[in-house]
Amino acid sequence: MAFNHVAFATRDLDATHAFYTEVMGFTLEKVVAAPTDTGGWAKHLFYNTGGDELIAFWDIHDDTIGHDYPTAISTGMGLPAWVNHLAFNAATLDDLEARKQVWREHGITVAEIDHGWCTSIYATDPNGILVEFCTLTKAFSDEDRAAAARMLADPRPELETPPEVKIFKPVTVTA
Repeated sequence: MAFNHVAFATRDLDATHAFYTEVMGFTLEKVVAAPTDTGGWAKHLFYNTGGDELIAFWDIHDDTIGHDYPTAISTGMGLPAWVNHLAFNAATLDDLEARKQVWREHGITVAEIDHGWCTSIYATDPNGILVEFCTLTKAFSDEDRAAAARMLADPRPELETPPEVKIFKPVTVTA
């Protein structure tokens, strides 16, 4: 079952909108503005990520909440940025490469990791949220599922060697 949407707060609506439309390639589908239950108001923006799945952001205008709340879903809780993150599907490795180039052309440094069963690229959005595009490069088998169940039950699993992280700096686009 696919999810409908996930929602996060933003403190910079313009930067968030530009990132999710221009950099991520998502489409703004709906905006709802309504009062909050504490006397302020908020906009709720919904972006289509593909396949009728949405990501949403709250633009909050409520003095009882304030304006200095953390928006980063990991570092805002004292965790490393990679812990809580958003992973979006890239259909093929060519699609993943194209998305990497778009990010770089928008001035973003991109991290890329071949995990052996998928390849991913990573960047940070204007809210401090780590975002990922991921392409599965191997179909899962019954053997994979059995190994996953064994590892889940193992209180001290054998640790894998961390994969190599490749860093791609932003590129300058000439007109």
